Amino acid sequence: MKQSLFTFIKSLREFLANKLNQYNTTLPYVITVLIALILVVGGINLFVELTDTLKTETLAAYDTAITDYVISYRTPTLTSYFKFMTNVGDTYGYLIVLTIFLLVSLIVFKRWKYVVQATLILALATISNMMLKRFIDRARPGIEHLVSVETLSYPSGHAMSAMAFYGFLIFLVTKFKIQRVMKYALVIVLITIILSIGISRIYLGVHFPSDIAGGFIAGFIWVVFCVLVFDLIELFRRDPET
Repeated sequence: MKQSLFTFIKSLREFLANKLNQYNTTLPYVITVLIALILVVGGINLFVELTDTLKTETLAAYDTAITDYVISYRTPTLTSYFKFMTNVGDTYGYLIVLTIFLLVSLIVFKRWKYVVQATLILALATISNMMLKRFIDRARPGIEHLVSVETLSYPSGHAMSAMAFYGFLIFLVTKFKIQRVMKYALVIVLITIILSIGISRIYLGVHFPSDIAGGFIAGFIWVVFCVLVFDLIELFRRDPET
């Protein structure tokens, strides 16, 4: 994720084309897609493994220990900060961020493609999260909630959407031709946002730590899958012979 997957795919395609072109001109692309599927399936397997342990005593012990540790740091200042971050990871927060992202894309980069892609990933993460919540049907923690919640617990929608959306923005930042210092600064800020949104849900008492882990894994799956699909589409567009 920290280096351009586009460059990786292009290099892989060229390498495989040199080795396998004599057999089949489309085979390099097929192999690349298979590699993408392996990455996605690996992530799905990790998610399933975590989901299978939700009712175990071992995971319950870890959830309790981590939750007790996080909420032991509750202070008025941290409560205000994490309430703000949890709002950043909510509907209105994404609307504001998407609006800013749209303006930057149109004014600075003169294109809106990236906004469409980011919106698509966010939509996929949101819809799939609602489906997973209904299917898994895990109740919220039975501790004090500092914010109101109405949906089920696993996986965390905030964590999943944050990883999918801001994770994709991290990928874009690595692609943009900007100063290295600014690039590193933006990546650090985006990582901080992702982690803060995830931790905020534990701090505010509305999620188990395993909910956050599941959300992060699922969101990362969407980032990898969509980035690979977007880059493959771009490669096909640039190379009509494929």
